[in-house]
Amino acid sequence: MNKNDLIIVPSIISLSIIIPIVVVFLMLFPEAIHIESETYDFSSLPFFHAVLNGSTAVLLFTGYVLIKNKHTKMHKIAMITAFVLSAIFLVSYVVSKLTNAPTPFLGEGIVRVIYFFILISHITLSISVLPLAMFSIYRGITGEFEKHKSIVKWTFPIWIYVAITGVVVYVFMAPYYIT
Repeated sequence: MNKNDLIIVPSIISLSIIIPIVVVFLMLFPEAIHIESETYDFSSLPFFHAVLNGSTAVLLFTGYVLIKNKHTKMHKIAMITAFVLSAIFLVSYVVSKLTNAPTPFLGEGIVRVIYFFILISHITLSISVLPLAMFSIYRGITGEFEKHKSIVKWTFPIWIYVAITGVVVYVFMAPYYIT
């Protein structure tokens, strides 16, 4: 066990519990903490989120190709950048929930079923991305490559799915953001 584990592991676990609780609270009670701004227009945040998710997916795939080709330094840069973009997404998503009224999906029939399947799987799996990504990066940075590899088997497919479906959810919702 790495001596830093005594600090880092509880920190990762705490963040992995606190952050989803805050996000769920904001989703379930959007009117509880709503911020009005006459200075800034936050209506373009959903598009920004799609750009962040798409960029994250590209970086994750790039990082995968880099490590398969043994370009470890570039792999590290790609993966840390993907994590930074995901962190920016998370902060921006919270800001969006605080400033924008909820937008309902108005699609009908099979499109509605597909949308909600993608949305629910996206949200459910996104909860696991934070701890998986943080543990993966931590084990990689500390040189614990066997632990890193064992975690990344789960992290990569889940994280890339969440990043791609984030863009797909935006594509489904885009017609309803334009008012």
